[in-house]
Amino acid sequence: AVGSVMTNKYSEGYPGARYYGGNEFIDMAESLCQKRALEAFRLDPAKWGVNVQPLSGSPANFHVYTALLKPHERIMALDLPHGGHLSHGYQTDTKKISATSIFFETMPYRLDESTGLIDYDQLKKSAVLFRPKLIIAGASAYARLYDYDRMRKICTKQKAILLADMAHISGLVAAGVVPSPFDYADVVTTTTHKSLRGPRGAMIFYRKGVKEINKQGKEVMYDFEDKINAAVFPGLQGGPHNHTITGLAVALKQATTPEYRAYQEQVISNCAKFAQSLISKGYELVSGGTDNHLVLVNLKNKGIDGSRVEKVLESVHIAANKNTVPGDVSAMVPGGIRMGTPA
Repeated sequence: AVGSVMTNKYSEGYPGARYYGGNEFIDMAESLCQKRALEAFRLDPAKWGVNVQPLSGSPANFHVYTALLKPHERIMALDLPHGGHLSHGYQTDTKKISATSIFFETMPYRLDESTGLIDYDQLKKSAVLFRPKLIIAGASAYARLYDYDRMRKICTKQKAILLADMAHISGLVAAGVVPSPFDYADVVTTTTHKSLRGPRGAMIFYRKGVKEINKQGKEVMYDFEDKINAAVFPGLQGGPHNHTITGLAVALKQATTPEYRAYQEQVISNCAKFAQSLISKGYELVSGGTDNHLVLVNLKNKGIDGSRVEKVLESVHIAANKNTVPGDVSAMVPGGIRMGTPA
């Protein structure tokens, strides 16, 4: 599908509302992709909608920020050296690295370095002081499960939006082998080319329908749909990549099969065994193990950095990546290495 003639058509807009003619089959493909996206994650179309046009994960996150926040409103997310992602607003003491931190005010939450687990108690305290408009539950290098229920309670207390970025675990979520963020989050973003095993793209899921009943007994509706769709197009993108959307529709159908679930169960099992093997050989894992598809090895007690280990592995045709661990100050010469089992 990705290599098909679907790459040839320009189609600014959305199904049924394009700025170009001749999009009958493009509309069918995108609508089918949206339908399959909701089915893959077992979502009620009356309560959830999805935009399948984002070009990748970082743009998808920025679409959400610009849709739901005003410039310089506040975001909290996991610190990059502690496993967070660049697009969540990383900055150093002297420089704003991510564009997110330039256009919005960002504050990190961190791991408890004694356990390698997210410090929810400190996150709660920081949220009271910082008063964020949006809190992100999601990571780039966190081998444990998020406590979405606890994140939801923190957001509710602060009247903040809960954005779950499940880019790394979306395939596991679709297969039902790890907890789903959809029970708790207001908005969910994901890439489509990691554990989901689709083409390189992204999706934004958003709540719709009735949000609550106010004190006057009237229904209050979610207002995410129009804002997010307008932020994607025409706000930050032009024509979508129709070949990618078509390929994603194929991948999402595969994600509903028994074979797909069996594969993801094996990914989890393999990673647990891999972690046990590394520990038995004297390697230290951040958080002491794994609950998902990846392991993060802290190499500091070996007297070597992740950059050198990456190069050695590459010389024998093994691909892995250097990765920051808590306490690191350099992303290019970090103290860890990240490996995963979604082969």
